[in-house]
Amino acid sequence: MDCEQCRSQLDAYLDGELPAEQMSALHAHLRTCSACAADALSRVQLKRTIKTAGSRFAPSPEFREKIEKKIGARRPRKWGFGWAVAGALAVVLLVGALVSYLETRNLRQQHAYSELADLHVGTLASANPVDVVSSDRHTVKPWFQGKIPFTFNLPELQNTDFTLLGGRVTYLGQTPGAHLIYQIRKHQISVFLFPEDLVSWRAGSGSAKERAFNLETWSQAGMRYVVFGDASPEDLRNLSSLLKAAAQS
Repeated sequence: MDCEQCRSQLDAYLDGELPAEQMSALHAHLRTCSACAADALSRVQLKRTIKTAGSRFAPSPEFREKIEKKIGARRPRKWGFGWAVAGALAVVLLVGALVSYLETRNLRQQHAYSELADLHVGTLASANPVDVVSSDRHTVKPWFQGKIPFTFNLPELQNTDFTLLGGRVTYLGQTPGAHLIYQIRKHQISVFLFPEDLVSWRAGSGSAKERAFNLETWSQAGMRYVVFGDASPEDLRNLSSLLKAAAQS
């Protein structure tokens, strides 16, 4: 793949919209071409800047309350359809509130997953994807001490197909966390760890697919784990099992 072809597909790559073969080819090109990697990083930063700017102009609770009061002031004081209409309206309002809550929660989760996808792609496109380079968990874990407000355990990888490449400090919104990079065959997997009580979104445990990436997420011992990458769902589940076992030790 040449640079011109790479740059024409960068936006689709960053959005996870390319077929698996093209994703792999473009990813391999970014690992060897510093110019295209720099272009990819600048586009990731632009996406994150736009997202941040958009979130700043969300209606405040005070503004919403002011509008609701104005709407309520215009409603007639007497019901023309009796208690049946009032009951039906109450049900509609209840369902509407539930739908609104679910939509808000889903939007927060999607926003969080989109941020993590940008972090994953941006890190792998970087010439220096990790700040501590080591396959030894006893080297990587102590490096994080004093840099993030929590500790964690890493699994022993002997007799497995996984290799630990290293780690770096990352942020989800304003929350600091750990970003670990593992490799299996030719695929690289991001493992994100954040304090559950500090992140601004909630999600259950289980598997999902975020565009072209697979992911596993769960909460354990007050921590939120997200395993993210283009490796197979089975590979992500196997790595997740190792991480869960290590967290219990």
